[in-house]
Amino acid sequence: MCADLDGAIADWRAQGFRLDVIYPADEPYSAVLSRDGERVRVTSRPESPPPTDALPGFAPKFSVTRGGAAGMGRAGMSYRDLIPGRLGGRYVASHITITGGPVADWVHYHHVRFQMIAVRRGWVRVVYEDQGEPFVMQAGDLVLQPPGIRHRVLESSPGLEVVEVGCPALHETLADHGMELPIARGDPARLFAGQRFLWHVAADGGPIGLAGATGGLADACLVRTAIDVPAHDGELVFGFVMEGQGELDCEGAHQLDPTDAFVIPPDRPWRLGNVSDDFQLLRVTTANLD
Repeated sequence: MCADLDGAIADWRAQGFRLDVIYPADEPYSAVLSRDGERVRVTSRPESPPPTDALPGFAPKFSVTRGGAAGMGRAGMSYRDLIPGRLGGRYVASHITITGGPVADWVHYHHVRFQMIAVRRGWVRVVYEDQGEPFVMQAGDLVLQPPGIRHRVLESSPGLEVVEVGCPALHETLADHGMELPIARGDPARLFAGQRFLWHVAADGGPIGLAGATGGLADACLVRTAIDVPAHDGELVFGFVMEGQGELDCEGAHQLDPTDAFVIPPDRPWRLGNVSDDFQLLRVTTANLD
């Protein structure tokens, strides 16, 4: 038990231990470290249960999120929660910012069912297992991180902003100390738990292609105009305003500004109206995961 997880990790590392597991990413409270066959778990919340392989039940709820405090997360990244209540623990969405420069990250992977990241501002250099040399994601780009794919964030521009959506909300970040990236040989088309890595380059245009990469598990698109949207036949209906202003019509009228987010229960139609000329909304949906 500890009051300061970062301080405890630093103390154990000074004794020759290495970090193997940390969770959650947005506000870490537990970690596992090892040294020569010894393992130690440190936690600032001993009453909190660890992640499990069981997928939490889906608890749909309407919400609109504006602003709010950000917490310091893993590897010096700042996380702002975009889904209050996490829909029963099923989903997490975060607005992540990084001050810029080299990122204190390491080769790692996640126990997730679904995870994607979209860049809102700036650029970030990343490297992924089987995907060749490190590459730079620019504003508007999106990646799908399939379950278990090893990757690392290397550096970013000052004021980088990304949006991350994942399932389940509570999941582990696990270090892979035996892998160095990039690897000499790779298989870009490799499947990870039925999903393949996707890097959508906004400058190339065209559809994002998330549905194909996830085998129909999830989809994403960029909305630029007023739309009427029927009820969804899956689970998650998530929106994040990348740019501009608009008005959401669902359980009343809600003004939307940049970095605002919303979640719509899947059984409800909704509408976007009064959108500005520069309006851009990232819309993410998932199928019924059960």
